[in-house]
Amino acid sequence: MEGTEHRQPNQRLQEHMNEAGFSQNELADSVNVFLIGAGHPGTVSDRTVRQWLTGKTRWPHPRQLQALEAVFGCTAEELGFAPPPGRRTTTSTPESPVLRRTFFTATTGTTAAAVVPLFSTRPNRVGTSDVIELRKGLDALMALDAHRGGHEALEGAALSGARQALDLQQKAATQSIRKRLFTVAADYTATAAWSAIDARQSDRAQTHLDRALYLAGMAKDGAAQLRVWNSYAMLAHQRQEHTKAIDAGYAAQAVGICRRDPLYASLAHARTAVGHATKGDRQAALRSLGYAEAALSKADPDQPQPSWIAFYDLSELTALEAIVRDRIGDSEEAEAASHRALSSIPRQFHRNRALATTRLALAQLHQREIEEACATASSVFDLMAGYPIPGRMRSLLGDFYRDLITLAPDAAVAGEWGDRFRSEWSRA
Repeated sequence: MEGTEHRQPNQRLQEHMNEAGFSQNELADSVNVFLIGAGHPGTVSDRTVRQWLTGKTRWPHPRQLQALEAVFGCTAEELGFAPPPGRRTTTSTPESPVLRRTFFTATTGTTAAAVVPLFSTRPNRVGTSDVIELRKGLDALMALDAHRGGHEALEGAALSGARQALDLQQKAATQSIRKRLFTVAADYTATAAWSAIDARQSDRAQTHLDRALYLAGMAKDGAAQLRVWNSYAMLAHQRQEHTKAIDAGYAAQAVGICRRDPLYASLAHARTAVGHATKGDRQAALRSLGYAEAALSKADPDQPQPSWIAFYDLSELTALEAIVRDRIGDSEEAEAASHRALSSIPRQFHRNRALATTRLALAQLHQREIEEACATASSVFDLMAGYPIPGRMRSLLGDFYRDLITLAPDAAVAGEWGDRFRSEWSRA
């Protein structure tokens, strides 16, 4: 059990956070990165950190202590924590200063940079082990994205990883290693682009995608190229450039890997289906959706894949089907698809579940189920309690509010929901 006796503020922890420039959310993110990377749930929130700071929790769970020691490069006692009587006073050996510095190498000293390896000295010859080490950082960033969503610190850390990959190219042992480092750099840059898209920073996203496509081309890596085209389609949709979104979907379908791997083909067809639906082309949307479903049924779930595409499975395709169905006017089918998606999206993926829940609320609203839709939309704020709401989600909630006041401007429940929406918007 956590110690809670003699509650006093943990001034030492606050001092370490001030020195590092951490907010409570940023420290929670950092601890979760280590927990997720070690195969444990990332359940630390800003409320958890607040309990540490107020002294309500005097001795956190051992896994959390290990992560805190890694973040700050010092022992739990030096961070102001006091073990209960009889408890050993050292949970682990603090990480080296080299690892600690990785927390401060990206933008504004925020903690997403912690997952990107930092080489204290450049290897004389860069080989496979160096590529693997860089990919570990990329995998951890994807885990953080799944847990938290896109934000500026994640974007900066991804760009830092891309720079490291390109720096190491100059000492690559073989041409094959050089190509693999181009792939790693492309994936890191595409991760930065995705983070910017999720935060609705379209200009930065465009710059990152242009760079990522160049790097993927240099790597001759079809998976990386398809990833970029997929993100181009999403960015074009954000910008209301729906013809460009369809064109990006077709470009993704044309990448060679779609002919070899049905998983990638399914994603490309699904993204194209969303584009057609947004333009109001019902027949083309359903045709592309059918292609996506057929391709996914042929995909081998045991085939090793890059971490960035781990999000795409039957639950994600079902969530995309909900979008397609709602946009072509099949709101009942959209509601059913949203329920199916929510039944299979892992609960720790707060953002993905919240997005699917917002889509469910929209489908209910478009069937004039006003009270049920408002209750569903309100649950999104509960799902995201303790986490900043990414720009993409805030925009989708704005779409819900716009449709709500259009369809039911005089409903009391609509006014109540609008009040909460404005309150949560201000908080976010």
